Amino acid sequence: MKMWQKIKRYFIPCLIPLLTGAISAWLTKDYMTGFVSPPFNLPAWLFPIVWSVLYILMGVSSGIVYYGYHRNRERALIIYFLQLVLNFSWSIIFFRFALYNAAAVVLSVMIVLITAMVLEFYKIDYLAGAINVPYLYWCFFALYLNIGVSFLN
Repeated sequence: MKMWQKIKRYFIPCLIPLLTGAISAWLTKDYMTGFVSPPFNLPAWLFPIVWSVLYILMGVSSGIVYYGYHRNRERALIIYFLQLVLNFSWSIIFFRFALYNAAAVVLSVMIVLITAMVLEFYKIDYLAGAINVPYLYWCFFALYLNIGVSFLN
């Protein structure tokens, strides 16, 4: 595979979730403090690192699926983009507007979509599905934190 093909296949799809995350972080940067967190919360510096890795994995997997030419490709990518929209929305709902209960609902729906995405990606390519499992687990942890913040604030 030529260098341009590798860039097109993997780097460009990574830009979509990375930019989505960067824009949502920029829109909420002034609102990320001021609430009581539940036990087992991680240090603040770790969140952008974890999210960056997860966004890169999402991008790589979406590239694998997009260039896979499988009959379920369109369905899988629709689910992918829907969960990405909810991912973007969750940050704004939670941090900017402090609507913690609404954010928990959005995150719950997002988890359902991520589960569907993992399964659809897995049908197309094992690796594309498998590398999104950490994202699914991370969102369960985020839901725990979200619900904890709802109760404590």
